[in-house]
Amino acid sequence: MAAVATALSMIVNRYVPALSPAVVAVLAGAVTANLTGVAGRLRPGLAFVSRRVLRVAIALLGLQIALPEVLGLGWRTLAIITVATGLTFVTTRVIGRALGLSPGTSLLIATGVSICGAAAIAAMRESAGLADDDEAAASALGVVVLYGTAAIPLVPLLGSLLGLSAAQLGVWTGAAVHEVAQVAAVGAATGVLAAAVTVKLGRVVLLAPIVALTSYRRRGAHERKTGPRPPIVPLFVAAFLAMVLLRGTGLVPQAVTAAVPALTNVLMAAALFGLGTGIDLRKLARGGRAALLGGIATAIIAATSLAGVAFLV
Repeated sequence: MAAVATALSMIVNRYVPALSPAVVAVLAGAVTANLTGVAGRLRPGLAFVSRRVLRVAIALLGLQIALPEVLGLGWRTLAIITVATGLTFVTTRVIGRALGLSPGTSLLIATGVSICGAAAIAAMRESAGLADDDEAAASALGVVVLYGTAAIPLVPLLGSLLGLSAAQLGVWTGAAVHEVAQVAAVGAATGVLAAAVTVKLGRVVLLAPIVALTSYRRRGAHERKTGPRPPIVPLFVAAFLAMVLLRGTGLVPQAVTAAVPALTNVLMAAALFGLGTGIDLRKLARGGRAALLGGIATAIIAATSLAGVAFLV
């Protein structure tokens, strides 16, 4: 079932590149579960792809990041990425509490908007003990799809109105737009594809430290309540970071690095289809506060990165 959904997601992505296979797959899972239901005999397999396969996909995501290229962006661009991502992640969680949202929902929305969309949401959900919180995952994924898709026409328009140079637009696109596929869509339309995607991958690198820090803080809180629990850094997050470092050594053959993105997309789509089958669309439709938080978070990362671009690029 996951394989069929993954194949369909890849076909949709081929004709609508702005929709990543992962986003299409999670929507397909939600629609399937809410229209026809999912038979109990399929649940073990879907649980396998949404957890074990997901971990492999996150680890392989690290092989897509050429660390020398990211570092080659220069300290100004790296500062913009770090400040915009960190500020958005922290303030979104604070605002989410003020809006009365659950900590899990605020955390996943903060993660998806500030780092890299659906992949980051799935990684944080797995490592932060939110695997059973389908409503939080649904809200965060909905935010990424809604505001990330809206950015595709709006970012080029605003860039033109603000008189941004090609270099400035490339940095702003990579630092502010949610999904890699959405960044690629904006970059291809405006002629800044390579720069925008490289900046975006700089944000993806921050997945490891942010997930690790969040996991560490939650582990400390859990220990105070119920006793010791491992680990500080989830194994698949450590594997992601190891793959980033391995790619940076230059020892990975070109044929491997060329094939990894397609393989990662397939595995991620399968995993997120499994995740999507746990989403209740009726609850998602009532999630007005989550949509508001997503809009605020998107505005924060867009404004912060734009200010950085205006002063530093």
